[in-house]
Amino acid sequence: MTLLLSNDEVEALLPMPECLAAMEEAYRELGDDRGGNGVRSEILTPTDRPDALYSLLTMAGVVPKFGIGAVRINSDLLTWPQSDAGLRRVKVPAAPNGRYVGLVLLFDTKTGEPLAIYPDGVVQRMRVGATCGIAAKYLARAEASDVALLGSGWQAGGQLMAICAMRTIKRIRCFSPNARRRKEFCAEMEVKLGVPVIPAETAQAAMTDADIVMCATNSMQPVLNADWIEPGMHVSTLKRLEIDAQVAAAANVVVTHVRGAPSVIVRSAGADLARDTEHQKAALSNALKTSERPELAELLLGRAAGRKSEKDVTLFLNYTGMGYQFAATGHVIYRNAKKRGIGRTIDTDLLTSALPS
Repeated sequence: MTLLLSNDEVEALLPMPECLAAMEEAYRELGDDRGGNGVRSEILTPTDRPDALYSLLTMAGVVPKFGIGAVRINSDLLTWPQSDAGLRRVKVPAAPNGRYVGLVLLFDTKTGEPLAIYPDGVVQRMRVGATCGIAAKYLARAEASDVALLGSGWQAGGQLMAICAMRTIKRIRCFSPNARRRKEFCAEMEVKLGVPVIPAETAQAAMTDADIVMCATNSMQPVLNADWIEPGMHVSTLKRLEIDAQVAAAANVVVTHVRGAPSVIVRSAGADLARDTEHQKAALSNALKTSERPELAELLLGRAAGRKSEKDVTLFLNYTGMGYQFAATGHVIYRNAKKRGIGRTIDTDLLTSALPS
């Protein structure tokens, strides 16, 4: 039988400490070539809305040690609205009842059978947060306890969940341009984490005297100034355009999530919205020298140097998502679902075939 799970069920099945442990183990496997990450593929086409593009995105990966293969599929409408803070990339919940469409499919590497199908909403931010949390474990100062967060969206919450699971955090200050959303987010996360989460009036105010700075925005222009970086800070970033090359130049140690992961973007005729951002991202990647930076897996395996002193500034570039992460998190989700009897099932024969493919 194949499991069907909801986002709420996935949230209950994927506690951040277990997510962090599985991801770290999976990265070590990948660093020793005992795991496989596939091509990230995105097709962009025009759609009925003149201000949007349709995006069909797929990524896949296999963690043989866990016996899990995973495919993540997103079917999205993308827009690039202009706000007071600049250009942003925004997904539109255009499916019936104002919902997003993203699915994870898990497969058994012993039999090939489909094990589970569930939405990617919760696991998406958990795997991104966990990646930055693992990097902070190896790059931030041992006594780091004060966090600055730039951003107050879905991914921002995952960043705080991960860093609080990884370190003993005493204070968090958060800035985002929308004052109402910033205040609501801080109140919500303070209750969730049991740590003071304080709204900051500016990004610089949030960063002053912070040990760890986590950027989690959908901005397509820099959200922090290199002049605000203080000795000993650890900085992480999720979006290529939310920092600039000066931030990297201010760092003593720069580590990238993964170097040169295969990725393909296909644009059909007329899919021209925000085409220039691809060139901007490529130019910034060149300026940051991401193809020359050590990878997270190399850092975990001791093949790349981390922080050398308390005053070093460290930077983690969490830019390239991998299907491999969905296999790692899927291992935890499926194991816990079976152990706890959570989810509903459908006959696996409906998803398999007696005919050769």
